[in-house]
Amino acid sequence: MLDSARAALTRHLGGAERARVIVLLACVLAMNGADTATVGAAATELRKSLSINNTDIGLLVSVTSLVGAVATLPFGVLADRVRRTWTLGIAVALWGVAMLWSAAIQSYGDLLFARLFLGAVTAAAGPIVASLVGDSFPANERGRVYGYILTGELLGAGFGFGVTGGIAAVSWRAAFVVLALPAFALGALVLRMPEPARGGQDAEDVPGPTDAQRLAHKRGIEADPELVLGAEARRIRLAQAIRYVLRVRTNVVLIAASACGYYFLAGIETFGLEFAKEQYRLGQLRATEILLLAGVGAALGALAGGAFGDGLLRHGRLDARIVAAAAAASASAVLFAPALFTRAAGTAVVVLVAGAFALSAQNPPLDAARLDIMPPFLWGRAEAVRTFLRSLAQALAPLVFGAASDYVFGGGRTGLQWTFVVMLLPLGASAWFLFRGLSTYPRDVATAAASAHATLRDARSS
Repeated sequence: MLDSARAALTRHLGGAERARVIVLLACVLAMNGADTATVGAAATELRKSLSINNTDIGLLVSVTSLVGAVATLPFGVLADRVRRTWTLGIAVALWGVAMLWSAAIQSYGDLLFARLFLGAVTAAAGPIVASLVGDSFPANERGRVYGYILTGELLGAGFGFGVTGGIAAVSWRAAFVVLALPAFALGALVLRMPEPARGGQDAEDVPGPTDAQRLAHKRGIEADPELVLGAEARRIRLAQAIRYVLRVRTNVVLIAASACGYYFLAGIETFGLEFAKEQYRLGQLRATEILLLAGVGAALGALAGGAFGDGLLRHGRLDARIVAAAAAASASAVLFAPALFTRAAGTAVVVLVAGAFALSAQNPPLDAARLDIMPPFLWGRAEAVRTFLRSLAQALAPLVFGAASDYVFGGGRTGLQWTFVVMLLPLGASAWFLFRGLSTYPRDVATAAASAHATLRDARSS
């Protein structure tokens, strides 16, 4: 039965080599999701063992994201210039070292220091995964592929809540050890992944136009001449790359929308289990089951969001990926609200699953859209800038959630409840940003296509 399931998955993903790349990249993100969720699931045990409060728990997650945000920038440069699979494989193995270190600490200060190291090595994932996806898969299915890969992050978070969270109820140290061991095996497998050629699927030197870029050309949408790059895209320095990617208006919109969504998600991963136990009057096991069901909804949302955006694009909708993400972001803000006020677990399950579905559905089309609006030789550094700013929001979220619940809303169940209510505002802001991006996206798509063409032309003439 296991063999038949593996064969069916391989066929669905397009063959053994494609399936291997997708599964391994999904597992890389799963490690990160599992770690963050485990800290949240072990919050009660960590507080008792180390004599800390919600603010301290939030700080543990925040420092990981904050250091990761800074470390993302050099990893973005590496993603555009060195062998990516080796760099990522080594980083994943170092995650395992950091998790074992976390399990061995004796004080809160030591644990905080271990998390600093963990944040530095997990920073490799964002820019390297984005660059590998761009070079390994055709443009017309990147949304769907991102859906598969981001599902790994959500499954990892589910593993953190359901498996290592349960282990943490007995020993939070054992939970970190259980997370560490697979990291070494995963690192070895990533090291053996084939390195795709720079320029990817569609041309000899640089990728050909994506479906969105072909539609922009067909409709006569003109590029922004001030943003068209030529051969200098290959040699552009980090500071120049940062300035360039922040001049692309749609990219700024996508970064802001992504940061808002991940801000709320980070709060859920850190304090969701604690909130569910208090709000719905449940034990650890039942509260974990509710969050796991929400995780299933999120995984389905990631798969559906990527496929929906790609499908609209194939039917001639140029801004399909932005439309799909904006609709999902709007729905998530509405759907989560009832779960924050009801005390009935049955009602909460329905709206939490629906809200998680919508929250996750926006991410795959956004990730695919970013590749449409950036010259290919800037994919790694563009993703590093995006991850840097998004990680700042993720770093801030657990600390703000914890401090708001403790010091603004008085702690306890109502403290967390009103904190989550106020934090719905970023979800609404995410939808607002995306609707604004509809007006700038077509021209930025045309500009990226012009840059890719100019890069190829300059390379051939030199």
